[in-house]
Amino acid sequence: MLDSRGFNLFMAFVCYQLLVTAYYFQFVENMEPCPLCIFQRIGVLAVGIWFLVRGIHNPRLGSRWIIVYSVLGLISAILGGAVSARHVYLQNLPESEVPACGPALDYLMEVLPVNEVISTVLAGDGECAKVSWSFLGISMPAWVLIFFVFVAVLMIRNIYRHLKPNKHIFSR
Repeated sequence: MLDSRGFNLFMAFVCYQLLVTAYYFQFVENMEPCPLCIFQRIGVLAVGIWFLVRGIHNPRLGSRWIIVYSVLGLISAILGGAVSARHVYLQNLPESEVPACGPALDYLMEVLPVNEVISTVLAGDGECAKVSWSFLGISMPAWVLIFFVFVAVLMIRNIYRHLKPNKHIFSR
């Protein structure tokens, strides 16, 4: 399944739709994204790029590229999932423990080096703790976390399938 061109292009389209949905909420529903939301978008974009590249390349079974794309997709999903998990954590903090609101991401990018921007954003702020939208009682960052976990499981399964020794080679 994960080795088919159609599935990979479909998953790239899913990532595209997740980004379109995020921009819909931003520009139509006027829900300004917090810095963690922007980092999650980058994670979805990275996962989508790996699915798109893999779908276009369509490596043959047994090709080392299957493992390379799966590992890169897994890394993207883990990093995106870590940001989403941090966001969900902040949303579930008691109100007394929520960090104070911080400056916008564009301001941080102007005044701080990149490594400090990343650490500041991952620390989160009060803006990140707000739940502005939910579906079935699950917030937007939690849905994105579910997506990243799903992708990570697919990638781990695919890596395992292509790395396990061929039983026919060892049996006589």
